[in-house]
Amino acid sequence: MKEVTVSGKSVDEALALALDRLRVARDQVDVEVLEEPKKGLFGFIGSRPATIRVAVKTDPVQEAADYLLNIARKITGDASIDVQELGGREYVFNIKTSKQAILIGKKGQTLNALQYLVNLLCNQHAQHRIRIVVDVEDYRQRRKEALENLAHRSAERVERTRHAVKLEAMPSFERKIVHNALLNHPSVTTRSVGEEPNRSVVIDLKEALKDEKN
Repeated sequence: MKEVTVSGKSVDEALALALDRLRVARDQVDVEVLEEPKKGLFGFIGSRPATIRVAVKTDPVQEAADYLLNIARKITGDASIDVQELGGREYVFNIKTSKQAILIGKKGQTLNALQYLVNLLCNQHAQHRIRIVVDVEDYRQRRKEALENLAHRSAERVERTRHAVKLEAMPSFERKIVHNALLNHPSVTTRSVGEEPNRSVVIDLKEALKDEKN
């Protein structure tokens, strides 16, 4: 965080000096008055200037993006980040690099860990909850399509064998993709079981169809 401590004849004068030194506008800083100005005897004996501390406000999203870029470059050496605002305090950080696999990790585990850290950092000082999705060259969309295909194939298996299928453990946002993919399925239902980080989706026949089996 950039900050300066400045003195002036008045708080306004000190603030003007600080803004000029920091090269920012008034709405970009937080101001703390350390000492109010004091007029002395005869106007100068015992007088005291105003002293303030001026700190540039941090942008939590930009801070998170800089943090992620620093990590990504240390890992890959050639990373860049494209920040997309979706609205409603939601953002996508799409990392571009020639070494995609390193940042993605096995089934997205490294990417998910980076996403967790970035959201943790961003929301430490944010006034409102911010959600950031960290992606690498649109891997998330490919993963979403793969999970939807897995959900439908598993549903077909449940219909054919009439036995429940338990999928591999996955983070909550990936489980949500599976739940949504089968939300309106006529024959199967889904539920999550287990404890984090080993929570999984179970796909099973709807109760009415189970009764038919009996």
